[in-house]
Amino acid sequence: MLQIGRVNTLRVTGKQAYGVHLDGGKAGDILLRNKYVPERCQPGDELEVFVYVDRENHIQATTQTPYATVGQFACLQVVANTSSGAYLDWGLDNDLFVPKSEQQDNMKEGESYVVFVFLSERTNRITASSKLAKFLSPRVPKYKEGEEVDLLIYEKTAMGYGALVNRSHVGMIYQNEVFQKLSIGQQLRGYIRKIREDRKIDLSLQQSGYQRVDEISQAILNTIKEKGGRVAVTDKSSPDEIYALFGVSKKVFKKAIGALYKKRLVVLDTNGIKLA
Repeated sequence: MLQIGRVNTLRVTGKQAYGVHLDGGKAGDILLRNKYVPERCQPGDELEVFVYVDRENHIQATTQTPYATVGQFACLQVVANTSSGAYLDWGLDNDLFVPKSEQQDNMKEGESYVVFVFLSERTNRITASSKLAKFLSPRVPKYKEGEEVDLLIYEKTAMGYGALVNRSHVGMIYQNEVFQKLSIGQQLRGYIRKIREDRKIDLSLQQSGYQRVDEISQAILNTIKEKGGRVAVTDKSSPDEIYALFGVSKKVFKKAIGALYKKRLVVLDTNGIKLA
C-alpha cells in the first residue's frame, strides 16, 4: 500500500515527454518529473521514490532523499518565515511547513530546531512540529540507572540541555555536568542517571564509573569549565597557586587530578590541565 511521507518502491507504468508515471495502486498514477527520472529508465522498472502531497493536493514523487520522513525526529533549519508558519530545509526542492500552531516557540529564519515530521489529518500534507511532547511515548519510563541510551539534543536552558531519550522520552543533562561542547540537533550516546518520582529523567554523558568522583574532583572540574575548559596549573605548581584557584592542598589536588585523568575527564600536559 502506498505510504505518503515515506520511501516507496513503485513500478514505472509509462513514459512521457515531461516524466514517467508510477503505479500508485489505489491512489492511481503518480508523476515523477523528468528532473528526477534516472537515466535509461523504462516502463517496468521499479524505482525507490519519496511520495508526498503538494500544495495543490496532488500526490507527487521524487528520487530526492529527505533528511527525515513521517514518524521521525530531525534537526532542520528555517529557510523562510511567514505569518502562517515557517518553512524548513529538509533536503527536497519543496520545503517542509511548520504551522504557527505547531511551533513551541516562534521560529526564526536561519535557526535550526528539532521537529517531528507527521502527516496532517486535516490537510493530508506532510507537516512538522516543534511541540515534541505530544509525539513521545505515553508509557512510564522503564530505563535502568546506568543504562546506555541514544540522545538527541533539542534545547538549551539555564538548567542544562534537554534531550530526547531513544526518541521516546525526554531527559535533562544538567549544566554542571556538561564537560564538552553540545549543540541543538547533536546526536550522541548517554546514560540514565536517575528516574525521578515525577517520571522526569536525569541524564549523564559519562558511564556511572565516571560519575564516582568525590566532591573535590567535581569542584575542580567545575572550576576548569568556568575558566574556559583549561587552566595553567599542573602538579608542579606551587601549593599557594593551587589553593588560590581550587581551595585545596596540593596533596589533595594531585590525588583528585589523578582520579580525573584515569577516568579520562581531563588531559594533562606541561602547560596545564584541560577538559577531555
